[in-house]
Amino acid sequence: MVYGYAKRILRVDLNTRRIWTDPLPGLEVLRKYVGGTALALYYLAKETPKGAKAGDPEVPLIIMTGPLAGTRAPSSSNYVMVSLHYDIPYAPSAGHSHGFWAAFLKHAGYEGVIISGASEKPVYLVIDDDRVEIRDAQAFWGKGTRETERLIKRELGGEEDKLSVACIGQAGEARLHGAMVKNDRNHGAGKGSPGAIMGCKKLKAIAVRGSGEVAIAQKEAFLETALQWEANLFVTEEGRSPPLGALWHNGGMTREHKVMSEKGITAVKNLTDYDFGRAFSQGYMDACKEWIVTPKPSYNCEIACSYDVKITSGPFAGFTASMCGGGEPFEGAAGMVGVMDPGQMLALTDLYDDIGMESGHGGSLMGMVFEAYNRGIITKEDTGGLDLTWGNYEAFTELVQQMIERRDFGGKLTGDMKDVAHALGAEDLLVHVKGASINMHDWRPMWGALFGQIISGTGACHQIEYPQLAFDESDTNVGKKPEKVFETQKEKLWEDNLGVCMFACQAVKDVVPLATKSLATATGWSDFTEEEALRVGERTINLMRLIAVGRGFKKSDELDVGKRLLEAPTGGPAAGIAMAPHLEAMVDRYYAAAGWDLSTGCPTQATIKRLGMEQVADWLGVARIAGT
Repeated sequence: MVYGYAKRILRVDLNTRRIWTDPLPGLEVLRKYVGGTALALYYLAKETPKGAKAGDPEVPLIIMTGPLAGTRAPSSSNYVMVSLHYDIPYAPSAGHSHGFWAAFLKHAGYEGVIISGASEKPVYLVIDDDRVEIRDAQAFWGKGTRETERLIKRELGGEEDKLSVACIGQAGEARLHGAMVKNDRNHGAGKGSPGAIMGCKKLKAIAVRGSGEVAIAQKEAFLETALQWEANLFVTEEGRSPPLGALWHNGGMTREHKVMSEKGITAVKNLTDYDFGRAFSQGYMDACKEWIVTPKPSYNCEIACSYDVKITSGPFAGFTASMCGGGEPFEGAAGMVGVMDPGQMLALTDLYDDIGMESGHGGSLMGMVFEAYNRGIITKEDTGGLDLTWGNYEAFTELVQQMIERRDFGGKLTGDMKDVAHALGAEDLLVHVKGASINMHDWRPMWGALFGQIISGTGACHQIEYPQLAFDESDTNVGKKPEKVFETQKEKLWEDNLGVCMFACQAVKDVVPLATKSLATATGWSDFTEEEALRVGERTINLMRLIAVGRGFKKSDELDVGKRLLEAPTGGPAAGIAMAPHLEAMVDRYYAAAGWDLSTGCPTQATIKRLGMEQVADWLGVARIAGT
């Protein structure tokens, strides 16, 4: 009997339209990698042909849940989409989402889905317990994510709240960098451009419905642990930052954006205007006091960071926007191009979600373009007459339309971001890490968080325990930040493998012992310890790096960071202080802490052996690079 996990991995070959299942990997593999991100990366390392590139038909798209997904564990709603990174040539990708999709997949009896090949015509996948089929999606091609979800639910029938649809919009169909996958309206997987990967495969959507449940080994002990974990979600320990779940509770971003503002990390006007950021945040909070905010919790979620906002005044009165999480979506969609009006802010964020464009990418790209225009680097002659003055809502929406249609000036913005910046003569203005977008806050006042973005194994994303870094950082001294980043990564990436939301973990009291006990009681692994849990997190870090090294990563790539990110902010708590002079030394200190070679950035043979990852290293051909 398998406990905690579903018994099967679903396999789909879009070339041949073959559908089958594989059993879960053996206990040794599960204990090493557990699930979620790590287990998906394990399959990616094993099955990706050498020399393949992101978007190639033979490169798998791997969607994995985790042993706690679909259970009574708090916010047990997480799935991850893993493939080769569409924006960074050597990196793997890992984009996370929540809602109900993961739980329904587990309840249908599948731990994950591995999709290979590419269809000649648009299709979508239906998973309904044991019934799995590939259906024609030509009627949905060209439509946004909102309409696609609605139409597929109508076509499949049954109770709408028992069906979850993950789909791409026009950005994914156009295979744009930054294209994301949306599900359950409020949620989406964005980092690594998984929407573009689905677009390359002509896969419009994956609809899931499941009627089963997850078998638990020790039901009473598991429930007791889950309830204690849930009780701790909003507890602030003395001397520590509050849990993120407490900050974002019941759509709390509408009230707590002041945290970002006070720290000086609101991302606006391509990271050039601290005072505008404070006004931007305050304007949004003030508006939401007057509008109707409705929490939209995910599966078994007491936090409910997702929410709908119904605008009740102004030109957008009657419009409802569906938000999720922190401030990143509207900072990327609106703040980075200087849009201040709260109604326009929500409309642009919802537009991004509808076309399926990740706001971090959009913010990095469009912020650079708008700043280039406002500095005179490009003119109306270059833009085809578009006036890209900061805050021009109408011009911005036209530019987005041009991008998804690959025409006019917008058509010139659809390639690799660094190539676009070079073509515009605006390289110094591009906010990026290794050629991909950042998580859309301005992390420059908080060096631990910023360094975590830079060193992250799948491009800049949430791979550290931010409360222990971002919200507690009161200065920009290097201190022990590289070492602390590594330690918090182990915890964060261990949690990413469980199938629970990060907001149910970050800064939550006793979360490591509680999550460890949850896994142990769910699976029956009574000897699974906290030490083993953190070692799983460490393997996840090393999986990312081994894949990157096997695909050509060099240490010099670690320093491929946009000039703007390493500059000193012009205002706020970190005004005049830049990370640039310290970055190389911080990288070396991180490598030493991680057990990586200081000249190559590759895990050493000793580290690979200590973590039991020799087989993975062999698959990836990195033994020679690892050295001794």
